[in-house]
Amino acid sequence: MKPIVIDPGLFIQNRARLAQLLPAKALAILNANDIMPTNADGTMGHLQNADLFYLTGIHQEETILVLAPQAYDAKHREILFLRKPNELLTTWEGHKLSQEEATRISGIQNVQWLENFPVIFRQLMCEMEHVFLNTNEHYRAMSEVGSRDSRFIRQCQERYPLHHYHRLARLLYELRVLKAPAEVDMIRQACDLTGRGFRRILQFVKPGVNECEIEAEFAHEFIRHRGCFAYPPIIAAGANNCILHYNQNDQPCRKGQLVLLDVAAGYGNFMSDLTRTIPVSGRFTKRQKQVYEAVLRVFRGVVKAMTPGKTIFDLRQETEELTTGECLRLGLLTPDEVRKQDPNQPAVRKYFMHGVSHPIGLDVHDVLYVTQKIQAGWVLTCEPAIYIKEEGFGVRLENTIALTEKGPVDLMASIPIEADEIEALMNA
Repeated sequence: MKPIVIDPGLFIQNRARLAQLLPAKALAILNANDIMPTNADGTMGHLQNADLFYLTGIHQEETILVLAPQAYDAKHREILFLRKPNELLTTWEGHKLSQEEATRISGIQNVQWLENFPVIFRQLMCEMEHVFLNTNEHYRAMSEVGSRDSRFIRQCQERYPLHHYHRLARLLYELRVLKAPAEVDMIRQACDLTGRGFRRILQFVKPGVNECEIEAEFAHEFIRHRGCFAYPPIIAAGANNCILHYNQNDQPCRKGQLVLLDVAAGYGNFMSDLTRTIPVSGRFTKRQKQVYEAVLRVFRGVVKAMTPGKTIFDLRQETEELTTGECLRLGLLTPDEVRKQDPNQPAVRKYFMHGVSHPIGLDVHDVLYVTQKIQAGWVLTCEPAIYIKEEGFGVRLENTIALTEKGPVDLMASIPIEADEIEALMNA
């Protein structure tokens, strides 16, 4: 991720919101993500811990944030610990942040080198009673790999067993799902970059083009504007439309097929999410357009249904009801099948089997607890679909939606979604 300048006021505000949720005599500690190994002496690129970035704006590895809002020494209430730059490190890895640079980015006045962490941390632990430690509590996370946070939790509890330990994620998930205007603006810029990529593709796709060539066109547009792929791109032609997390992206696109593009940009650590399904030949067949228009009607119905007080599971149930009606009209389901369906396994799940919405922000599948009720200030995706394996194609449509006091606002409203507009742009 290429750094983008963000007003440090955002991170100052985020820390202040967290401080208001901490009890008296409380301490919170967050660690940067590890740089993960590959094979031999290889490593993956560094991807910052989103919680740490949310509170600091710092990209650098081996960073630690300590918050103690009621510390006796005012200098200890916010401390950022960094790797100390040296000539060898600069030669091999390049520039590392100075203390002054870290302050400009984060708004944190007390920036220390990592070598000072043990002494200052012990001083604070002797003063504090409650310790908030960070973990990944996303309800779909199934990680088998340890992290700096998990190692730190073990070390901390071994050395200081008599403190009261708490889960920081409970507080951060409550905060992160509610987006500040500056965060919505960054997501909007990621959406705009996604739109650039999609319009480029509409001029490029034709029979004989390979899925990997389409991926390369997106990469060209995203990277030259300092963006990146928000997630591994799904570029699925023909029957591949029906593979939900297809990522092979190496098959030719043939005349008469649809190509499903679940591809979006990340910008300045903020993500967007888009899916379009377009005709390889530049024209939908009659049947393809019937299914496309059905999914588009569901999309519009679900966007209208994105109102405060619901959960994302409520949205899924409403989507299934709308999609059931469309599948009846398309002849995919019969009234008898719907009447006799198992309420716990609706008949429509043969054609639409995944969720319809998730929060988005610093993570594509941004953090929340599934019991949380939708509020103004959230940013969600809307992604209905109909997959017809027996007919060899599927259609999915997805945009990124901001929820406001006045209702849902489609951050991708300028990106073509109407079938006729897509055909016109492909044949321009």
